[in-house]
Amino acid sequence: MPKNELANEELLAKFGKFIEKIYKKELIKASNEGEPLVIDFTELDAFDTHLSEMLLEKPEEFFGLAYESLGDMVTNPVKLKIRNVDRINIRDLRSKHIGKLICIEGIVRRASEVRPEIIETKWECSECGETFWHPRVTNIILKPLRCPNCKNKKDLKQIDKKMIDTRWITVEEPFELTEGDRPSQINVFLTEDLVTPEGRRLTDPGNRIKITGILKDIPKGKHYSVKLDFYLDANYVEPTESGWRHVEITPEDEKKIKEIAKDPNIYEKLIDSVAPSLYGMREIKEAVVLQMFGGVPRILKDGTKFRGDIHLLLIGDPSSGKSQLLKVVPQIVPRGKYVSGKGVTGAGLTATVVRDEQFMGGWVLEAGALVLTNGGLLAIDEFEKMSVEDQVAMHEALEQGTISIAKASIVATLPAQTSVLAGGNPKFSRFDPYMSLPKQITIPDTLLTRFDLKFILRDIPDIETDKKIVDHVLKTRERDFEQSGPVLSPEFIRKYVAYAKQNCKPVLTQEAAKILRKFYIDMRKKARESSGPIPITLRQFEALIRLSEASAKIQLSEKIRKEDAQRAIRLMTYSLMQLGLDASGQIDIDKAEGAAVTSSERSKIRTVFDIINELSQTQKMKEIPVDEIEKIAKKEGIENVSEILEKLKREGLLFEPSPGYVQKV
Repeated sequence: MPKNELANEELLAKFGKFIEKIYKKELIKASNEGEPLVIDFTELDAFDTHLSEMLLEKPEEFFGLAYESLGDMVTNPVKLKIRNVDRINIRDLRSKHIGKLICIEGIVRRASEVRPEIIETKWECSECGETFWHPRVTNIILKPLRCPNCKNKKDLKQIDKKMIDTRWITVEEPFELTEGDRPSQINVFLTEDLVTPEGRRLTDPGNRIKITGILKDIPKGKHYSVKLDFYLDANYVEPTESGWRHVEITPEDEKKIKEIAKDPNIYEKLIDSVAPSLYGMREIKEAVVLQMFGGVPRILKDGTKFRGDIHLLLIGDPSSGKSQLLKVVPQIVPRGKYVSGKGVTGAGLTATVVRDEQFMGGWVLEAGALVLTNGGLLAIDEFEKMSVEDQVAMHEALEQGTISIAKASIVATLPAQTSVLAGGNPKFSRFDPYMSLPKQITIPDTLLTRFDLKFILRDIPDIETDKKIVDHVLKTRERDFEQSGPVLSPEFIRKYVAYAKQNCKPVLTQEAAKILRKFYIDMRKKARESSGPIPITLRQFEALIRLSEASAKIQLSEKIRKEDAQRAIRLMTYSLMQLGLDASGQIDIDKAEGAAVTSSERSKIRTVFDIINELSQTQKMKEIPVDEIEKIAKKEGIENVSEILEKLKREGLLFEPSPGYVQKV
């Protein structure tokens, strides 16, 4: 017997012993239920290093021996899967890895549809009547050269074929490996159990997975090209992190979380743990903490959905610290990501359809940042520098938690239940509280309304505050300064939030509901009694409920208490006071939400239009002098008459028949 055959016989016997000793029960169960047998590589390596070495270096030979051994043990065929192989970074894959069993980890960037593929064809010879199977060698079906029985070369007829279900995906390196670099990608080939409905959900764009498989080469371009590309023929796929649900929480962690949730100072501790190097910004940090915990998504009996994700917008002067805050928060949250507005497009943010003929065959779906961070948090810096088209693409994601796409042959809806923390700069460098929001930041008012809370970070010179900030910055540079580090570690906060999201679904108590209801009704009543601006709408009321739910989650409470409702009201009032005060000192929701015309402006426009109507009726003039309108308007306390007249002309209500005169249309 040749030496290599003897070695194979020994390895065959060893593998049989390994299965008998460790995986016999699992093998019988897998055979009876038609499931694959999953083997831990570390157990195989501990049992026999020759077997583990053969698996890594010559996987094709190993699987041939393994299936031969398994065929002698059970009647029903069983697929063999390998897990726990040492991971290799996608960017480190080289020619030496081709033909070897490897493991990679990454995020699914794009995926094709599941489609059947022919692996073998059955042919019949017209001369001798012999039937035989012919394996597929290339990407096309080739007719056999001759009949293996009578060597006939003519009239060979295809009568049958064997097919398997397949899917191609592109996996991209995870976020933590690509700071400042372009992420590397690899194409992965999935078959059989990896394309079942469950397997498909696992490998949809946006999911983070670990894949074990054989790295194979493929000619790049022409068939005989010296340049090669490679792909991974997947053997086993497992999720590594799908948001909060896959954060590992030990019994010790659970005990510590429950203890700290009872601490009356827990809110302060969490606030002090968010970017402790940044001085102040207590309300903003508190809102960020509530955003991490989030509200409770609900679906009513009629199918109406209410999101649980909380969205925040920070508009700040230069050097106010918002970019630093936007960088820190995604590091605490699983599936958190930071992007900058100037370097992102609508397709890169939401989703797009791309053409890939080499691997995936036609149009394929590619996920953007909002889909990749589904179940996590996306921080978008320089938000106002995104194009208007890209901002519009976010409307559905912010409100519905989904992204719909209909391009080429693909019509799909992707999940994007992502909390958005956005930051922007005013057009004229610094924020002017007396100027309306649309004049200072180029964000559509329809998108601004999607943000639950909006904050202004202003850099106002103040001797006492400046002293405190400088002292804090200097102290954080000292090695032994305790306050420069977070009170609670990011790892613990991650586990704390994950536990609260999984185990806590607080509901409104009557006491908390009365407080929220009273606040909303009282705010609206002021507008009705004084005919003043509208201070609050139902969007803000829904935001109050989400903030109250997040506050209750922090103390792992099953009920929203009075304190939670009051905390939500305090933050909402703080946000509205920063952005929504009109010239009279009243809160105007149109001003806060960035409406093109605020309530006070609408009042002035109405007054000017009434003056024009009165002059045209009393003096019976079609053409009305602008000087006369300005003179009467100033008595009413309106100064910016020329701006109002320009606005009315743009709206098509007035026109200018001759210089210095206006006429109604």
